[in-house]
Amino acid sequence: MTKARDLSKIIGANGVIDNTKITLDANEIPNIDAGKITSGSIASARLGNIDLTNLSATNLTSGTIPDARITALDATKLTGSIADARVPASAVSQHATSFDDTNIINDLSTVALRSATTENAVAYNTNSSFIDVFQDSSGIASHSQSSRSSTEYVSSSSLVSLPVKFMINQNGSNNSQAFSDATGNHSSNILVYGNTKWDTGAYKFGSSSIYFDGNGDYIKIADSNDWNFTNDSNGWTAEMWYKQAGTSGEDGYGRSALFGQSGLGSGGNGNPRQFLYRGSSSSSRLNHYAQGGSPDGMGNISGVNNLEDGNWHHIAQVYEHNGGSGKLGCAVDGTWGTTSENVSTFTPNASVNTTFNIGRAQASNGSSSQMHGYVDSFRLTHKSIYTIGSNFTAPTSAFTSTTGTAYATGNFISSTITAPTSKSKIGAIITYQDQAGTNSLNTDIVLQLSANNGSNFTTATLTALPNYSTGIKMAKVNDLSVTAGTQLKYKILFANQSAGSKEARIRGVSLQY
Repeated sequence: MTKARDLSKIIGANGVIDNTKITLDANEIPNIDAGKITSGSIASARLGNIDLTNLSATNLTSGTIPDARITALDATKLTGSIADARVPASAVSQHATSFDDTNIINDLSTVALRSATTENAVAYNTNSSFIDVFQDSSGIASHSQSSRSSTEYVSSSSLVSLPVKFMINQNGSNNSQAFSDATGNHSSNILVYGNTKWDTGAYKFGSSSIYFDGNGDYIKIADSNDWNFTNDSNGWTAEMWYKQAGTSGEDGYGRSALFGQSGLGSGGNGNPRQFLYRGSSSSSRLNHYAQGGSPDGMGNISGVNNLEDGNWHHIAQVYEHNGGSGKLGCAVDGTWGTTSENVSTFTPNASVNTTFNIGRAQASNGSSSQMHGYVDSFRLTHKSIYTIGSNFTAPTSAFTSTTGTAYATGNFISSTITAPTSKSKIGAIITYQDQAGTNSLNTDIVLQLSANNGSNFTTATLTALPNYSTGIKMAKVNDLSVTAGTQLKYKILFANQSAGSKEARIRGVSLQY
């Protein structure tokens, strides 16, 4: 075959080489210049591993690059903005420093309480809080066995009627011997002996007290069923404020009579039935005499405050009926003395023809024991007002004739507070006072919060804060989860409260929402 004939097979009539007639393998094209490739495309499979290290970006004019091909893009190459959806929350939070604003909120609440107290403000709202320091009752919707005091607190006590049978609480003019029973029961039956008189030179409350000079001075109230306590299931309480002036009038045993029930013996001598004495042989001792009862005799009461220090002392003698198995106790300034077996239980004498004496007791042999001192605000009640064995706070004002304090488990609920938006978390700060004993948070004082108008209350766990002021404590709860709503309320429960031993006063509430 000639070369001309061979060429004619690959050259068309137009003089162009027919590419389809040429079959070359790789060995036959060892080094073809890329410049010779001016058209067409090269299959990807034919490119193999091509080095694109220095490929200019301007040569990428179309198509997309798979994500897998972008392994480490430098952040400096990002000159535009990234959509929020492309930035996960975790990528932000791990670099953000959390901010706790509870300390600021608590401080603002405390300042609000202090400001309201200083300004004597009634309950009020801000945009995110409610403050009440109990200037009045406008912020309280209801009470249950609790009460708001005019001295601006809510306590676990409420005024109730007391069966007061005899009381001297008035203030007489100096040297006057006019005494009356504030109850009106026995004013006409009061007999005054010796130089018993009002003295304006010494008093606990008001402007005067009754002075007994230890030489024939005493007050006697005639016989009455009011002195017979045997069948009174409520027990009884005899109490007074006492200040010793001297030891004259003591009997041969070093005893000075304070008060008690006396019976008329043979020859008109008064046999002491149930009587309380100050024991001089020990400055911190009382004596109780129970004649004709069970047991019979003198009992020593030790562990009481010094009655010979010239100061005023509250003395209370309490009888608890206990279903007929009586129990007697004596307290000085709210602290119960240690009683002997002779006065721990007894049955009061129920004999007729008995009188009640203040300042003197007479034995059957005619010998007497008298008081040398002062008495202010004496009261006799057919009820065991104080619980024997549970120390209490002595009264801080003169006795009243018909009212007293009852202590129980109670509560109070705030008025509805309307929030601007629905709330599912509420906080609060309370200020409170231990009026008696030590109240434990979440046990004796319990706080509950609601955001749906009291339909659901959630019990908070209160945490103590530094004291608000001297004697006033403070506690808080932050972000308590509650059933969501806009009608907010708080409820404070008093638990384990008892007269004299456990009494709480709530001084203020700041609700945070």
